Amino acid sequence: MPNKNHFIRDSVHGNVQITKFEMDVIDQPQYQRLRRIKQLGLIYLIYPGANHTRFEHSIGTMHLASKLANHLNLSKYDIELVRISAILHDIGHGPFSHVSEGVLSVPHEKLTEYVIKNTSIKDKLIEKFDLKEIIDIINGRGALGPIVSGELDVDRMDYLIRDSHYTGVSYGVIDIERIISNLKLEKYLVLDIKGVQAAEATLVSRYFMYPSVYQHHTTRIVNAMFRRILRMSIEKNIINEKEIYKHDDSDLTSIFRNNEGFIKETITRIDNRELFKRIHTTKLNKFKNPETFYNISKKEIRKVEEEISEDLEIDKNYVIVNIAEYPEFDEMKTQVSSDGKLYHLNEISSIVEALSHARFNIPDISVYVPKEEKHKFKKFKLENYMELPELSDKEFDTMHFDQIKLL
Repeated sequence: MPNKNHFIRDSVHGNVQITKFEMDVIDQPQYQRLRRIKQLGLIYLIYPGANHTRFEHSIGTMHLASKLANHLNLSKYDIELVRISAILHDIGHGPFSHVSEGVLSVPHEKLTEYVIKNTSIKDKLIEKFDLKEIIDIINGRGALGPIVSGELDVDRMDYLIRDSHYTGVSYGVIDIERIISNLKLEKYLVLDIKGVQAAEATLVSRYFMYPSVYQHHTTRIVNAMFRRILRMSIEKNIINEKEIYKHDDSDLTSIFRNNEGFIKETITRIDNRELFKRIHTTKLNKFKNPETFYNISKKEIRKVEEEISEDLEIDKNYVIVNIAEYPEFDEMKTQVSSDGKLYHLNEISSIVEALSHARFNIPDISVYVPKEEKHKFKKFKLENYMELPELSDKEFDTMHFDQIKLL
């Protein structure tokens, strides 16, 4: 690739080469905002080293996209297109990344599309690319889309090893070289049978990163607190949801600190790590169909919170009922080529098939309240407030340790 006269020194991948055009895109204010958005949101309150940003993750994703595109022998233009799409794939992320996305009515991919089409960065991009081609790749569409956004994509590869590096949790170490060298582009992005072990390891890594980092019980508490005041700020028109892509982490924190009442009190609690406490938890694997919990609407959850608050004489804002995020693990759908036939990864891997069931051993439904209100919950039973699914008659594996004991 010509004009590779710029380098960015990345803590994970080493020297990453950047073209003059890519540097001009990176220097746009919409992209520089990503330097001020933490990749893992508020997880630095649990893992102090987790201060890495969407900026460096996007650069790393571009680096891996380039390696894969070159391995696939794509044309010069397609390689450049994949690189720029990878650079831009998170440009619409709101402050604190997925923490704020849990509140917003539109996903970050839609905000990314808006930023690309409607801000000044567009003027630079159209010098060389068709915006639709970029947006299609970011959304996983077309032949090149799965490279950046698919079942076994470079976005996922980068964030696993990067999040592992900065949190110090070793589960995210995966064999990227083995995966890339065994991928080929047919109608889909297909993994050769020789790369199955590396793909299995990637899925196992995500399985363990889920409770250890992404859905650590304290992560869920702080995220739930933050989302509550963000939702309240949007409902009160303190923050314009449609312009969230303009804000960074400091903007939102400052807005909350300069507010009053519950919003200011809660951000002060987060600042000082005076977090709500978990007073009840029920593992979803106790029930026959744990997936049914994810059909419960936010409105129904809010009603349960209000009923608990009324019975126990607590302000409804201080009662949070939280269900762990759905453990999707899309890697299970990865297409694997063996003897000229295509299979899904979970069809040919007993490990992956087992994980497709074991993933529900981790999530739970929990109730959080301030520490000073814990004494009111000595006889609390969640089933008094919501109808729970039928209990299972099977014995499920459980986590080896209750993580509440680790803090």
